Amino acid sequence: MNQACDPCGNQLLGALPAQALKQWLPHLEPVDLALGQVLQESGGRMSHAYFPVSAIVSMLYVTEDGGSAEIAVTGFEGVVGISLFMGGQTTPSRAVVQSGGHGFRLPAAALISEFNRAGPTQALLLRFTQALITQLAQTAVCNRHHSLDQQLCRWLLLSLDRLHSCELQMTQELIANMLGVRREGVTEAAGHLQQAGLIRYHRGHITVLDRAGLERRACECYEVVKREYDRLLPLSQQVLGKLRA
Repeated sequence: MNQACDPCGNQLLGALPAQALKQWLPHLEPVDLALGQVLQESGGRMSHAYFPVSAIVSMLYVTEDGGSAEIAVTGFEGVVGISLFMGGQTTPSRAVVQSGGHGFRLPAAALISEFNRAGPTQALLLRFTQALITQLAQTAVCNRHHSLDQQLCRWLLLSLDRLHSCELQMTQELIANMLGVRREGVTEAAGHLQQAGLIRYHRGHITVLDRAGLERRACECYEVVKREYDRLLPLSQQVLGKLRA
């Protein structure tokens, strides 16, 4: 089945108990997630949870003066809308599609009902939430203590883990907005990575030439986050292999 039409292209949906997935299938709606589409506004209530398959969604914090910084990303490994089942209903962050693609959405009521059964689905969603919290915390540490070169490496690697190729369509201005830095800083950092032969960058198109080199240049933050996702969501590599097959 084409991954765009297969709910199991999303790791969480693919790991659901058969009965839970069967109950959700009539309510799961395939959706196209366009670059820049806002799935959740700060303080807004979500009517649906989103399960990306080939898209990446950024969680951004937007300041009063319009500045923004990315605090976490979610792709095929997770769900956008944890505030629905965690009980808070809203969140101060904004969810924006960083890389366009496909996914599924599920009405909030269906998600909450299954979560409240306190069974395997609840445990799975809570493990994802713990992994997401690790990413949030490590992003804060990275932004405070590590160089922009290292932050860019972490950001590129996290994005690659959620894509099905070694190429990203991303302008320097958008990357700067995600990292919460000046565009000139991203230009310089990307130039360093390109001179080192790690990436090729041209007109908003980034190709990773040396993934292993990028990992060596990154700070420990990327590995901390990856290790926690692999520990808590051990199906991630299986699903990734299926999507790339």
